Amino acid sequence: MCCTTAMCRTTIPMSLCIALVLIGVFASMIPAEAVASPDRPNILWITCEDISPHLGSYGDPFARTEQLDRFAERSVRYANAFATISVCAPARSSLITGVWPTKLGSHNMRSDIELPDTVRCFTEYLREAGYYCTNNVKTDYNFATPPDAWDESSRRAHWRNRPEGKPFFSVFNFTITHEAQVRLSDERFAARTARLRPDQRQDPDRMLVPPMHPDSPEVRRDWARYYELITALDYQVGDLLAELEADGLADETIVFFFSDHGTGMPGYKRWLWDAGLHVPFIVHVPPRYRHLAADVPGTATDRPVSFIDFPPTVLSLAGLPIPAHMDGHAFLGPQEAEPREYIHAFRDRMDERYDMARAVRSPRFHYIRNFMPHQTWAQYQSYQYKTETMQVWQRRADASELVGPSRRFFDPTKPVEELYDTEADPHQIHNLADDPQYADVLERFRAELIRWMTEKRDLGLMPEYEIQQRSEGTTRYEMRQDAAAYPFERALEAALLAGTMDPTRVPELELMLRDADPVVRYWAALGLGALGERASDAVGPLIGALSDPAPNVRAAAADALCRMDHCSHSQPTLVDALGHDSAFIRLRALNALDWAGDDALPLLPTIRNVRTESPDIPHFERYLDRVQARILDVLDGGAIGADPE
Repeated sequence: MCCTTAMCRTTIPMSLCIALVLIGVFASMIPAEAVASPDRPNILWITCEDISPHLGSYGDPFARTEQLDRFAERSVRYANAFATISVCAPARSSLITGVWPTKLGSHNMRSDIELPDTVRCFTEYLREAGYYCTNNVKTDYNFATPPDAWDESSRRAHWRNRPEGKPFFSVFNFTITHEAQVRLSDERFAARTARLRPDQRQDPDRMLVPPMHPDSPEVRRDWARYYELITALDYQVGDLLAELEADGLADETIVFFFSDHGTGMPGYKRWLWDAGLHVPFIVHVPPRYRHLAADVPGTATDRPVSFIDFPPTVLSLAGLPIPAHMDGHAFLGPQEAEPREYIHAFRDRMDERYDMARAVRSPRFHYIRNFMPHQTWAQYQSYQYKTETMQVWQRRADASELVGPSRRFFDPTKPVEELYDTEADPHQIHNLADDPQYADVLERFRAELIRWMTEKRDLGLMPEYEIQQRSEGTTRYEMRQDAAAYPFERALEAALLAGTMDPTRVPELELMLRDADPVVRYWAALGLGALGERASDAVGPLIGALSDPAPNVRAAAADALCRMDHCSHSQPTLVDALGHDSAFIRLRALNALDWAGDDALPLLPTIRNVRTESPDIPHFERYLDRVQARILDVLDGGAIGADPE
């Protein structure tokens, strides 16, 4: 340092020299990434909700999206951009952390997890590097927003509030296209879409109803409203881009436009087909930062990208290192990685209903593994059933009036595996999983799914109650890495076996029913229940499992016995489960009783008085209320009322 030089010894006071030394030492302790570069781009995320690429720039003939189409003319459109799941909160968990929710434990719809110290919101790295970060306004990450995630997160949050000279990262989330907006009253819908010109209105009679939905006036009206809401969104996006231009920042700002997942219509949102996962994604990189993006503005790229890739990409654009714990790979900036071969996706509990599925997609093929194929796609989910399309669909199913692809959704079971050629079959109607011509493709995608789940030690195999119990004193993310706490390989083996729906495997499932770990025993009971009367030889072991020390196993065994027409054995166990301290177990029992139908009649007084409060588990009160109301409505005509979402 300077004090070793002749100048320091002869012309600089010792106190000043020491101060300079200390400044140098402290400066060397500041990471290079924490020093803001004067040439770092601003980054703006414009996000919306519940739409697929139904925009003019993507070739949709019904779209009226003038602002977004003009934006696309000077940007790059991504043809293969996908959410990690087709519902908001777990998808946003992916977007803010760059870590798979199936690792964090935020994979179920509406969870409340603790982040480990090693996982942070990516905006925290931006803030430490000198960025001003704002969010307007939705968080919904399945965990409490860390206090350091944003400089401001509110309806007033804006890049305009930043200190002079700071680069910004800003998110503006528009909710006007959310599924709930489709079913507004005529008056409220007219107010939401008041800016639309007459030529931007949709004629329901001219709508093209997709094959999955029944063709009816109500369905056509819902689809017409869906497109009109996208036009209303188009105006909002145009307003925000105009603000950026008016502030003289358009040439200094990289802009992302995307939706939080795919179409919010029934049978699309919440499922792992393209209609629920495929999102519009348009990126504008101004000429000043063109070196950060190889694609030519005004063109489209087929490069597959996942939400899990968005956080590392932003850090790459900002010139910051990508933390090792992030699962995604940058697709822009100096740290751009090789294009990914596969997209992965997941589905677990959706609000009040249990299911589990995983998906792998390449640019051409789409593979889905249903781990609970005995559960119909058409499980009654109260929030979805508020949409007229779903109500009409259900009525026609009840009247046996559905034909073709729209009937499939109400099949009593799902295929164990689904495989679609998305080029030949964009609506994903023709399942190729049993076609010998595609046996090699099926095996390749099946192996990739197992590889991915194993690499991540997917927490979806563990019931929520077990996750909560086993992660006490630590986090779900850390618990999952402990082989003693989570015997993943055995759990996966049990889950795969349970999902085969193969009655010749009953002896193996019975053996697993005696495993040392409750997660394995849970899957064994679930697999026997999935077979119903075809597993009648296992009635005795299942009756024994009603005394299992693990409440999830008891509930699964009780459910299985009901599916084998032995519900009388299950009733005391289900009554006990309805009184359990954990809302997770009470919800399991209510789901079993809902499926049991008339066999649940003797338990109506208990069902009517079940505790629905869940102070330690956010949102579960509404979920318990919903299933309780459904059972009472069907069996007793005494629904206690629907709740708002």
